[in-house]
Amino acid sequence: MTAETLAILVGGGPAPGINGVIASATIEAINSGLRVIGLYDGYRHIADGDTNQTVDLTIDTVSRIHTTGGSILRTSRTNPGKDDATLERCVRSLMQLGVRYLIAIGGDDTTYGAAQIAARTQGRLGVATVPKTIDNDLPLPEGAPTFGFETARSVGTTIVENLMEDARTTSRWYLAITMGRKSGALALGVCKAAGATLAVIPEEFAGHETIDLDHVVDIIVGGIVKRRASGHDDGVAVIAEGIVERLDPARLASFEGVARDAYGHVRIADIPFGIVLREAVRARLEELELDTTVVTKDIGYELRCAKPVSFDVDYTRTLGYGAVKYLLGGGSGALIALSGGRVTPVTLDELRDPDTGRVRVRLVDVTTESYDVARSYMIRLEPEDFTEPRLSRLSAQTPLSPEAFAKRFSRIA
Repeated sequence: MTAETLAILVGGGPAPGINGVIASATIEAINSGLRVIGLYDGYRHIADGDTNQTVDLTIDTVSRIHTTGGSILRTSRTNPGKDDATLERCVRSLMQLGVRYLIAIGGDDTTYGAAQIAARTQGRLGVATVPKTIDNDLPLPEGAPTFGFETARSVGTTIVENLMEDARTTSRWYLAITMGRKSGALALGVCKAAGATLAVIPEEFAGHETIDLDHVVDIIVGGIVKRRASGHDDGVAVIAEGIVERLDPARLASFEGVARDAYGHVRIADIPFGIVLREAVRARLEELELDTTVVTKDIGYELRCAKPVSFDVDYTRTLGYGAVKYLLGGGSGALIALSGGRVTPVTLDELRDPDTGRVRVRLVDVTTESYDVARSYMIRLEPEDFTEPRLSRLSAQTPLSPEAFAKRFSRIA
């Protein structure tokens, strides 16, 4: 009797721990009597009807990959549900390969694609997804992190700590732009762990459909002024790249050559946000006659394929194991999560936003003590800074009178 086949693919951007899922899922599946194949480059080839880009996975080939970064199956951002014809080619390819079970490792877009495949096959194909993103923006049970986040935060913290030391040594400011399309979790987590000067995340602008770039600039410049008032000319501001997507559409349109990916998202990597922000900050500092060196640093790609920390190694091995157990138990159409140390399938319907039909995004909750602690250690203008004698000490760093300083900056407090 021919063994049933489990296929594994990886979609979206890389995240530390992918190979841990592949390894544990492969080992558990083979030990359970399944054949396992890996699909190279996510949905890309099966979406084209190409069934040749596969590899047989064995226990010997995966037994030591759980401690390595990257993805042995590579990855892509191909959208299997781009249209009905593409979705049908994906399903047909999987059937031609004799696939009975599919594990899709990815973020919200990969999960959404897997949901469409599960719905189209109506039980013929068991589908499970394993959540992966360094952005930490999937709504997992009990606030559990997405795998890869803890490693990305750890590596990002080391980078920012080095920037802080360089800033102190050279009396300059760094604007560190971190990944995080919708959520500012990574930017805030890195800032909090490193003890950076301040962070700016999209969630702080709740209630505003768009974010005013001048507001972001004033938050940073206000931090620079406040730091100077305490006798320091250095600092590191950590800014979530997702602010780009919330900028006024007219401002976005001003960035030449902006492209979008297969899911319709602006390719943030193609927008020179760090440079734009740096030049805006420099111009504001010049207006205030402040001689401060400002340097931008993008922090992102060096995080995605880092060697996973022990947390993510442990976490992903359980997720891969749990995905196979879920599928062999007759389950399909769920995302595999952990809750209280137990494997907890979360149906894709539970994750969908009823208005958009897409997977919901988990944002930083700025009403929590966790955020309060991060904010309390930042150097940012707060309401009490606009009372005397603080106001006069701050305005003395600029050509502005206390009244003019308050008028200029009080809105950001």
